[in-house]
Amino acid sequence: MRLENKTTEFKREYTDELKYAVVAFANTDGGKIYVGINDDGSVHGVQNTDGTMLRITNMIRDVVRPDVTMFTECAVEEIEGKPVVVVTVQRGTARPYYLSGKGVRPEGVYIRQGASSVPASETAILNMIKETSGDCYEDARSINQQLTFDKAENYFAKRNLPFGDQQKRTLNIIGADGTYTNLGMLLSDQCVHTIKLAVFDGSKKSVFRDRKELTGSLLTQLEDAYAYIDQFNRTRAEFAGLDRIDKRDYPSEALREALLNAITHRDYSFSGSTLISIFDDRIEFVTIGGLVRGLTFNDIMLGVSALRNQNLANVFYRLKLIEAYGTGILKINESYADCNVKPQFEVTDNAFKITLPNSNYAGERKELPTAPIKVTNKTDRKEIVLQLVKKQGYIVRKDVEAELNISQATAILLLRDMVESGLLTKEKAGKQMKYRIAE
Repeated sequence: MRLENKTTEFKREYTDELKYAVVAFANTDGGKIYVGINDDGSVHGVQNTDGTMLRITNMIRDVVRPDVTMFTECAVEEIEGKPVVVVTVQRGTARPYYLSGKGVRPEGVYIRQGASSVPASETAILNMIKETSGDCYEDARSINQQLTFDKAENYFAKRNLPFGDQQKRTLNIIGADGTYTNLGMLLSDQCVHTIKLAVFDGSKKSVFRDRKELTGSLLTQLEDAYAYIDQFNRTRAEFAGLDRIDKRDYPSEALREALLNAITHRDYSFSGSTLISIFDDRIEFVTIGGLVRGLTFNDIMLGVSALRNQNLANVFYRLKLIEAYGTGILKINESYADCNVKPQFEVTDNAFKITLPNSNYAGERKELPTAPIKVTNKTDRKEIVLQLVKKQGYIVRKDVEAELNISQATAILLLRDMVESGLLTKEKAGKQMKYRIAE
């Protein structure tokens, strides 16, 4: 008596449900689908074998992704004197196979369980991807195949570089099996990884002034992160004789290289965000993923580089975002060559941290007096505020409240009066409002 099992499926006639068994066999241990046999094992036969085989082969070609046709064979066998169409499906080498309209998700990926074809769990899907793609995250097939590349296309177009299917294959955005890789996902508008930025009051993580989470293509996040950080990279004017010298808090090249390092070298197999923390005296870039196996901390300080994300670095190289591999740390150090304070680099098993010091901060802001000063005369208040600005370089509203022991409303009115009278100038707006002495 014939029975269905893990490698055998019976169908009385052709139906669209055949696709589930094809996908399941290709993802598991292979098997055979007998079209023309009833569920109880009795032979029914197929009248139009040629037409049935054509429908089956067209369905396999049009519905199953990646292409599984090389692992399937369709033939006619005579069983008990009746023609039966037999579809032989081998275990594929590009698993997981999935239904094109569903994607690499449980509702699109099926496996064989006993005599049934059932949706695969997310864990099973990830294991199949790892088995067929190896341990390289970039090369593995993206879970999401419904990707768009509006930002990437714009980036390439601005640099007069083509970005068609052929270029995507060359860059490994599209893999050998014709599906999008994780590199494609990282560059797509649907990238699942994010950058989190936070601005703190002072030099400790105690009071948030602002926070932001960036999403979208890594190219979008790169632009948005740099623009956000640049808001806090103020310029300080110094004078050498009659010459005015403008000096920014952070060398622009150091910010750029630290940001590119955080995006290019992080380990995207982890789901956590890249963290950027902005303090009055420093900016910290914390990247998930320690050093690539085989490298030491001393190696990277010498400029030795082993890329975790070779293909992502190659894309950035083509876009002229990076000039050469392994020069980022050296450029950061060189940009601080004339500064008294130097960048710091820290590494653990699973994280890498770059701290860029504010070169204009050293000795500029000091601790506020512990005992607030009580003053009632408006002129005296203005003079105290001016002295505080001279001492600290700039002030925020809370500094005035603490220094003069006044309410928030009174501090706002006093600062507004000093701005209108030309004693102070304002920078930024909202929570980031700063006040400096008017030039």
